[in-house]
Amino acid sequence: MDSPPYTGQAVALATQHGKERALAPPLDRRLGLTVQTVAIDTDQFGTFTGTIPRTGTPRDAALAKARAGMVASGLSLGLASEGSFGPHPWMPFGAGGVETLAFIDAGRGLELTLSAVSRRTNFANHIITAGEDIAPFLARIGFPSHALIVRGPDGGILATGVQDMAALSALAWPGNRLETDMRAHVNPTRMAAIRALAGRLAARLATPCPACGCPGWGQVDVMRGLPCSTCNQPTQAIFAIIDGCSACGHQESRPRPDGVTAASPASCDWCNP
Repeated sequence: MDSPPYTGQAVALATQHGKERALAPPLDRRLGLTVQTVAIDTDQFGTFTGTIPRTGTPRDAALAKARAGMVASGLSLGLASEGSFGPHPWMPFGAGGVETLAFIDAGRGLELTLSAVSRRTNFANHIITAGEDIAPFLARIGFPSHALIVRGPDGGILATGVQDMAALSALAWPGNRLETDMRAHVNPTRMAAIRALAGRLAARLATPCPACGCPGWGQVDVMRGLPCSTCNQPTQAIFAIIDGCSACGHQESRPRPDGVTAASPASCDWCNP
């Protein structure tokens, strides 16, 4: 049996927030790939507090971090992650998180990014009012294992990475705003999401392109148009999965993995306009 494509190699991970704890185990187990941490200032690509705005998309930021790690380390393989948080894209009144991983293989001309949307996030904020008990909010966001950012009424940052009740009590004045600190090393929920996505990346890199043999074959898009079970007209539901190669651009389609071949009339613009 052939060895995985990256056995015995090292990949530069640009991080200052301990993400190697989430990324290294899946990549080593599946690929034999060693993660080499590069301590560069990743805040230059944007911060969750907004003190340094992120320019471009999360994908752009993750790729930029990976390239910076490669330059700093001299390695031909680069790895980085980027997270973004806000209202969940399809669940009303809920928060959501999107994790993005970028992997670069300069020798193969490969730039691969994977993203995952998660409902499992503690992303939240709360403005303190006079005389209130903030314990319910703290329990909901997982304090103290999950850190907090404290802002003053003017929006200025008073503290980050707060994980101690005594330190928080000294800042818990009416009008101050508590925000979840979304940096990975002080947010175990986010670290778990990164690790899950790392498993998907490892599986993807272990799959060669059927056309060129480059690692990284997997889903790149979907094809919509699943026919309605009543009128047989195409709907917006997914009809097929499109797999592709980030190196040579080859693509192939395959049926939905759940075996569904028709959409409900409730989702049909013809039957339910």
